[in-house]
Amino acid sequence: MNEELPEHVAANREAWDRYAADYAEAGGRWWAQTEPKWGIWGIPESELRLLPEDLAGKDAIELGCGTAYVSAWLARRGVRVVGIDNSPRQLETARRYQGEFRLEFPLLLGNAEATPFPDASFDFAISEYGACLWADPYAWVPEVARLLRPGGRLVFLTNGLILQLVVEEYVANDPAKEILRRPLFGMHRTVWPDDTSVEFHLPHGEWIRLLRESGFEIERLVEIQAPSDAVDSPKYSYVTADWARTWPSEEVWVVRKRA
Repeated sequence: MNEELPEHVAANREAWDRYAADYAEAGGRWWAQTEPKWGIWGIPESELRLLPEDLAGKDAIELGCGTAYVSAWLARRGVRVVGIDNSPRQLETARRYQGEFRLEFPLLLGNAEATPFPDASFDFAISEYGACLWADPYAWVPEVARLLRPGGRLVFLTNGLILQLVVEEYVANDPAKEILRRPLFGMHRTVWPDDTSVEFHLPHGEWIRLLRESGFEIERLVEIQAPSDAVDSPKYSYVTADWARTWPSEEVWVVRKRA
């Protein structure tokens, strides 16, 4: 199967099948949450307000759903949601939690850069560290623009731009510093040392250009600050809470497809 996929898609499928067991337990905790909490620092939905209030009864897709806890949050709000992910093992975990929490919605193995859905299938699309990080933005952004109906919203949460400029790799003994260590110009594809997975990051100016050329109007760019009581995460040790209280370790883009 991997031979039919683009090189980075095949590499990320292999990597996330390998990572899947490490995310299974946390996925269960996120499934159990009654209020969505976003990102490394668990910022509550009541503060960030990333989900439109009028989603009930509408069609949504989670791009790179992983264990599908975001899809579960949407389904509980009355949304007709579909989750798509590149990793069979991540989807196995998602289906297990569907049974455990008695919440059913479609889950599809696939590449968010080229989905099987017709044009204008959805009112809302979302990605939290999913396709927005692991798929090529020059492919997945035009694809999600195709999938959304006029006026539909796209929300995606990924690593902050500044964070990407001050880390050399994601390792516990070398967290984000206060000095630039990576170039901004030419930022696109990242393969970290000792790993096979492929990440994608763009400068803000390039995000703006790509989103607008794909038919989106930008409503908000939310640069997330770690709360005052945040503590260092053992899982995401490439950034400390102290650092993230001063600079954004994560950012959220909220955009709307032009009518």
